[in-house]
Amino acid sequence: MHTLNLGILAHVDAGKTSLTERLLYTAGIIDEIGRVDDGNTQTDSLALERQRGITIKSAVVSFALDDVTVNLIDTPGHPDFIAEVERVLNVLDGAVLVVSAVEGVQAQTRVLMRTLQRLRIPTLIFVNKTDRAGARYAQVLRDITERLTPHAVTMGPAVTGLGTRDALSGAYADGDPRLTSRLTDLLTEHDDALLAAYVDDGGALDPARLLAELAAQTERALVHPVYFGSAVTGDGITALTGGIKELLPAAGDDADGPVSGTVFKVERGRAGEKLAWVRMFSGTVRTRDRLEFGQGPGAASEGKVTGIRVFAGGTDVDVPSAGPGQIVKLRGLGDIRIGDAVGDTRAVGTGHHFAPPTLESVVVPVPPASRGELHGALAQLAEQDPLINLRQDDMRKEISVSLYGEVQKEVIQATLADAFGIGVTFRESTTICLERPSGTGSALEIIDKDDNPFLATVGLRVDPAPPGSGVAYRLEVELGSMPYSLMRAVEETVVATLGQGLYGWRVTDCTVTMTHSGYWPRQSHSHAVFDKSMSSTAGDFRNLTPLVLMAALRQAGTTVHEPMHRFRAELPADTLGPLLPALAHLRAVPGPPSVDGSRCVLEGEIPAAGVHALQQRLPGLTRGEGVLETAFASHRPVSGPVPQRSRTDHNPLDRKEYLLHTVRRTGSGGGLA
Repeated sequence: MHTLNLGILAHVDAGKTSLTERLLYTAGIIDEIGRVDDGNTQTDSLALERQRGITIKSAVVSFALDDVTVNLIDTPGHPDFIAEVERVLNVLDGAVLVVSAVEGVQAQTRVLMRTLQRLRIPTLIFVNKTDRAGARYAQVLRDITERLTPHAVTMGPAVTGLGTRDALSGAYADGDPRLTSRLTDLLTEHDDALLAAYVDDGGALDPARLLAELAAQTERALVHPVYFGSAVTGDGITALTGGIKELLPAAGDDADGPVSGTVFKVERGRAGEKLAWVRMFSGTVRTRDRLEFGQGPGAASEGKVTGIRVFAGGTDVDVPSAGPGQIVKLRGLGDIRIGDAVGDTRAVGTGHHFAPPTLESVVVPVPPASRGELHGALAQLAEQDPLINLRQDDMRKEISVSLYGEVQKEVIQATLADAFGIGVTFRESTTICLERPSGTGSALEIIDKDDNPFLATVGLRVDPAPPGSGVAYRLEVELGSMPYSLMRAVEETVVATLGQGLYGWRVTDCTVTMTHSGYWPRQSHSHAVFDKSMSSTAGDFRNLTPLVLMAALRQAGTTVHEPMHRFRAELPADTLGPLLPALAHLRAVPGPPSVDGSRCVLEGEIPAAGVHALQQRLPGLTRGEGVLETAFASHRPVSGPVPQRSRTDHNPLDRKEYLLHTVRRTGSGGGLA
């Protein structure tokens, strides 16, 4: 048996959970198809998922297609839970992107398709809801080729009975000229040998060769077969399952290689133990194995596997071992986190594929006395979704979380109430900005000079770097000029300190270079034990580095950037006039409108802070006919007053305040705290 890890992705309400139910029913895993509206589907197990009829957490269920074991992963469609989708993308062999035949290509559909293409994930497109009133065929195909991919090929003729319960999606026979003609045009674009064969054969290619090449180019994510049907009636499902089996690639099977996998989900078991969901890429993991895990070389931890569960027959079962291609739940690795590599920690990369959250909100416990319990509960939620990024302000005794949207607040609120018995409210969401250096700055503190109270010499230079490059750390001193532990302390502290710049926002797109270093070697008085007051420790460097770095950053200066979203609004042309002042009020920058008869399309950029307000106001401004798509675009410098964020550190910008918190010296030069 081969294994295929298959993702089902879509814009919210396109019908991907219903498609999951139909695939499980067709495979004999379930005896009755659940309905999202009734809250009885296999993969939506959370109470809030059943109440709202949306997927919030990814779920895995396994079934067989002849000699292929499919691990089907149902993912959220709502943009507020895009982080859950991101983690799933790292473990997929292929995907089915679901498009609604009624609504057509929607905002989230485009975001998902762009990401699937960028990651070269083989993808089939399933146009669902052909049985619904308002379903379209030709227009949806045009939408797919114009707004998703020009390399789409429909695998059957037009749907008959479109928009009724009798809708029927046919399938082309292998030699049907309507299929072979389109395949010839599409596939020869990417294969010169196939084009040469077409010319040599007098303008005809063997249908079997075309189908083999279709599978090869689908595997390389060059083309995207399109199927029509209905998850509710089951129409088109046979053709789709045939495409899944024949056109999507199975996972590798290097069972004897080194253990290598990646963690894409973490949850807690009934006894509170941590369970890591791992996609295995190679090797075999066994119960009682000791495994390394972590994110990159030098960052590995180790733990003993005390239990393994794999997905089979619609559930998960205990097994003594698991191999490549499988998705497993590992028990016993207590410190493991989402994004960790398992086994060979250098082998698996899990880069970010979507923009980070652009909103944050303060979580307020009800009653206030439950603040301590709240922090512990949110820490557990952060294990399951690291991008909520807890931020604790000890001075104000507040905890903030990062968000993609307002629906996330409801989910966190319900989860805290149901799972932990903690009531919370949220303050109004604010935008998360970032800072970029405006120029170059440097600073230096030398041991035993001026008012440096730490036994360390640190010199740092900050230089701006291209947008999107992140933070780089460099050395202009010899690596052996002081012990590695001290070097490492400086580097780690630089990264941590850049979490709050001159205005309190995270600093990015810069290069920090260590220009000077110095320390006092380990020493003691005669016949005495080690004396910390005479010897440099990592603590000296961790305490001094923020002062040096922020002095360099102050000299360089920083510019605060706010997140911007691209928007595309379709609306009646006669409502453009009332919309433009509203956009100006929200600081949006629209481009020239495109008018086609009575319809108008307007594209541009809008600050993330204004997206929610625009979504609320658009229906009233466009008689309910306006359609809005938004997606993160970039960060741009803030115009007007610079927003500041309250600090949660000891404020190294204020030397006196900082030293009061970090230095504990006696008059004779006592040790450091």
